[in-house]
Amino acid sequence: MIIILFGPPGAGKGTQAQMLVERYKLKQLSTGDMLREAIKEGSDLGKEAKTIMDRGDLVSDQIILSMIREKLENAECEGFIFDGFPRNLEQARALDEILRKLKLELDLVIEIVVEDDMLISRIENRARESKDARSDDNAEVLKKRLNVYHQSTEMIKPYYLEKDKLVEIDGMGSIEQVRTNIEKHLLSKVKQ
Repeated sequence: MIIILFGPPGAGKGTQAQMLVERYKLKQLSTGDMLREAIKEGSDLGKEAKTIMDRGDLVSDQIILSMIREKLENAECEGFIFDGFPRNLEQARALDEILRKLKLELDLVIEIVVEDDMLISRIENRARESKDARSDDNAEVLKKRLNVYHQSTEMIKPYYLEKDKLVEIDGMGSIEQVRTNIEKHLLSKVKQ
C-alpha cells in the first residue's frame, strides 16, 4: 500500500502518519523529517536545508526526489506513506515516474483540510508548549509556508482527482475523528 498524506503545515500530517505506520506496518517517508535529521546531523545538506527552511522556503525538488528514490529503493516494508510530499505538480509527476520504474503503484492521496486561522493557532500552541519546538514554529514563517502551500501544493489536487486517487478529510476535528475518517477511506480502498 502506498499513500500520500498532504495538507497545510500544522494540519496534523505527522500525527496521522505515525498512527497509520503503526496500524498498517508502513514506512513513513517524511521529507520534513529527513531534512530535520540532516540538520541535526549537521551535514552540508542539513546546513543548506536549515537556512532555506528557516526562511519558510522549500528545499529544491532535486534534493527531495533523490532522498525519496533512495528510501524507496532501500526500504523493506509492507508499504509507504508520504507525509507532506509531493508539494507541487512537478514532484507529483516525478514521483509517478519513480514508482513506475520501481514497479510500484500509488493507492490513495489523502488531503487533511484545516482552515488557516486554526493552523496558526495550532503552531503557536506547539511553539509555546513543546520542548521540541521547531525553529519554523512561529506565525510569521507559518503564514509564508501557508502561502507557498496554497500557491503550489494545492495545485496537485486536480492531478490526483483526475486519477481518482484523492480524498479530502476534515482536519478540524479531534485527532481520533480524523484518524477514523482516514481509516474508512483506506479500508474501502483495500477492499477494492
